Amino acid sequence: MTVFDILSFGHGLFFVTLHILLMSGLFREWLRDKNALSAKKTGKNGITASLIIPVRNESLRINCLLQSLSAQDYPVEIIFVDDCSDDESPIILAGYAREAAERGLNCRIVTLTENPGPNHKQYALSAGIAEAQGDILIFTDSDCELPAGWIRAMASRMSDETVGAVIGPVFKKKQGKGFLSLYQCYDHAVRYIYLAGSAGLGAAGGGFGNNLIVRKAALDTIGGYDAVPPSPTEDAALISRIRSRSKYHIRAIVLPDAAVETAAENTWSDFIEQTLRWNNGGLFSHEPITRLNYNFLMLMTSAGILALPLVPFLPGLWPMPAGVFTVMVINTIASFILFRQNLPSGGFLNLGYLLSLLFTPLYFTLMTVMSYCRVKTKWKGKAVIQ
Repeated sequence: MTVFDILSFGHGLFFVTLHILLMSGLFREWLRDKNALSAKKTGKNGITASLIIPVRNESLRINCLLQSLSAQDYPVEIIFVDDCSDDESPIILAGYAREAAERGLNCRIVTLTENPGPNHKQYALSAGIAEAQGDILIFTDSDCELPAGWIRAMASRMSDETVGAVIGPVFKKKQGKGFLSLYQCYDHAVRYIYLAGSAGLGAAGGGFGNNLIVRKAALDTIGGYDAVPPSPTEDAALISRIRSRSKYHIRAIVLPDAAVETAAENTWSDFIEQTLRWNNGGLFSHEPITRLNYNFLMLMTSAGILALPLVPFLPGLWPMPAGVFTVMVINTIASFILFRQNLPSGGFLNLGYLLSLLFTPLYFTLMTVMSYCRVKTKWKGKAVIQ
């Protein structure tokens, strides 16, 4: 066997072995999450909570969030941060705040008249955190829909005082029958498998900021939210900093009781803009371990895919793409086992899922190439810091 063959087989075997290890981390999180859910059933929490929701021009998508807030059964301080909205969002928020006050709920609106950035969402979140009084800070976005009892479910995961932050699953809403709609749901599920598995191995480096809970004491330990360096993925930067600069652990929810749904992107260009922003945040993270892990994962995936068109000419390369598609099968199985109820129906009988499985490593490779070429991204029309 030549050195060439050794490298090719080594890539495939190592990549598959790495993902088996990742699945062991996912299983560890599942066991921990079951224990946390048992604590929830005993009703042993009583932690004060603040829910922080940034809003920028979301008048057309915020109603689902406001309706789902009414289905919560845990006392919480709700803080909306109106980030310089110039649509009907301020009027809608003011109306909700009045109704909340009539029901005896604690709801406030922080209004920004300017947002200098450099990460505009991060700046808005900082304004909300500064106003929060709770022991724990819960984050979601204005285009999300929350399951009934979501706040209680999130708070229950903080009963262990060594836990500094908990990431929760987020799924795109099933908004159509085309491949774009299905793929966004699948893509979110696979990404979360990576996030939860990494958390189980003690290497958490990311999470969805629209389903996240953070202990205020952990935030204070790292110097407060303003100490988090500007990043295109402010949620991942916060999680990485808590893991690397505090005594607190990062946990992941792998049971469906706290799964949040968010609005899907309507076009491929919007979806690419979103995923490229996430990719840039991981590849160029300020935190060394997160940056190393993400670059390694993306480069291993990209190497396998870029080897694929060379296989007819260099047959010895076949283990590289084979390893990549094998790990996608592993990730897909894990996604369906844990979150089948949150995914579009059909399961493995749905041809779209097979196409998604095959398409994902190709898409990840495209995002990686674009990131290394420093393609710039925007968030709601504003340039995002690279």
